[in-house]
Amino acid sequence: MGLHKTPYRGLAGWFDSRMPSLMNAFRVHMSEYYAPKNFNFWYFFGSMALVVLVIQLLSGMFLAMHYKPDSNLAFWSVEFIMREVSGGWFIRYMHSTGASFFFIVVYLHMFRGLLYGSYRTPREVIWLVGCVIFMALMAESFFGYLLPWGQMSYWGAQVIINLFDSIPLVGPDLSTWIRGDFVIGDATLNRFFALHACVLPLVLLGLAVAHIFALHDVGSNNPDGVEIKERLGADGRPLDGIPFHPYYTVHDIYGLAFFFLAYFGIIFFAPELGGVFLEGNNFIPADPLQTPQHIAPLWYFTPYYSILRATTEGFLIWIAACAVGLGALVYFSVRDWRLRAGVAVGTAIVLALLTVPKVQLDAKLWGVILSGASAMILFAMPWLDRSPVKSMRYRPAWHRLALGAFVAAFLVLGYLGMLPPNPLRTAIAQIATAIYFGFFALMPWWSRLGEFKAVPDRVRFVAH
Repeated sequence: MGLHKTPYRGLAGWFDSRMPSLMNAFRVHMSEYYAPKNFNFWYFFGSMALVVLVIQLLSGMFLAMHYKPDSNLAFWSVEFIMREVSGGWFIRYMHSTGASFFFIVVYLHMFRGLLYGSYRTPREVIWLVGCVIFMALMAESFFGYLLPWGQMSYWGAQVIINLFDSIPLVGPDLSTWIRGDFVIGDATLNRFFALHACVLPLVLLGLAVAHIFALHDVGSNNPDGVEIKERLGADGRPLDGIPFHPYYTVHDIYGLAFFFLAYFGIIFFAPELGGVFLEGNNFIPADPLQTPQHIAPLWYFTPYYSILRATTEGFLIWIAACAVGLGALVYFSVRDWRLRAGVAVGTAIVLALLTVPKVQLDAKLWGVILSGASAMILFAMPWLDRSPVKSMRYRPAWHRLALGAFVAAFLVLGYLGMLPPNPLRTAIAQIATAIYFGFFALMPWWSRLGEFKAVPDRVRFVAH
């Protein structure tokens, strides 16, 4: 009858005899995918990110049924969803809270990668795809931020789009092209809605699948940084591995229980979270003639926004000094005369663009460059880290302090980005910016220093 032979019974057997690739995918990626047996709570956040992505797709689909991408109707369509649609308030808060929780779990997922060296060989492609997911997620959030058409949405988008004006030659035309008009209006709202609701969700889904496939091709990292595929049993399976299903599906469900307690707690009791998740000004219709007293993006963009604001004219001389110091360090670290010449020329060009009056780029443009570089530098992590071991468990204690300083600088920048600027806050943000970039720029040197512990041959399992 053309049916495939199947070892399964019941409904699974019925499907497997007609679509064997489905059960084969389940075996490859779940029941016969062997993961290290020493995963801890830091490994909850990958599956949480996937769950939040599904929540955002489903809640966004229901919101799109009632939303109208029209500058005269957008704000009131959101109010209609909140007040008139049955359960609309719940769906809207699921989506707005889910956006913030998406970034929370992604930031924690990335921190785990930094903690255990998950970007190191052979997982460079996994890390790079993850960084692209992070960029796509920021774009998705930015395009969605305008859709409620409130005061903060409108003026936040105005500020971000106007940053492109600082790009020499093409800046003004690029800003007009992004808006689709000379001002933010219907054209901007329609294209942002199309990108937010149609294009980027498909991109994120595709990237998530690619991320999982890349992960399962080389295997998961673990807190010890030991490659379990290097030690196989007589049956060809890793000695220190256990099937992802059912062990880690249950493990992740346990973590998701705590996630949903926090998630639904926010939705039901504090969906605005004091203006952090939803700003008060966004409950006011967008008014192009009235600028809010303080414009700030949502909290997950504020570290990069703080770097942008910290880049003042006075700060450029310090950037120039750091560029010269870093250039000298690289120059004396390389042997090849051609590389040395390239470093010298590159440092001279950067120095000229920072200090020479006729070719100097203004502070606003340097702020845009540094703000973008602060996110893009993550792509270089697999090649910046020169440590002989992967996991922080086996590195010198002061390496953890360096990572802690980086995290503290990131949090300080995020907090300051939510506040109106003043001279003291700007000075603190500049110090935090220096720490942030210093962590990455000096990593090829500091990551090799200190006394490292011996990495065990087998993973060390501790029940948790």
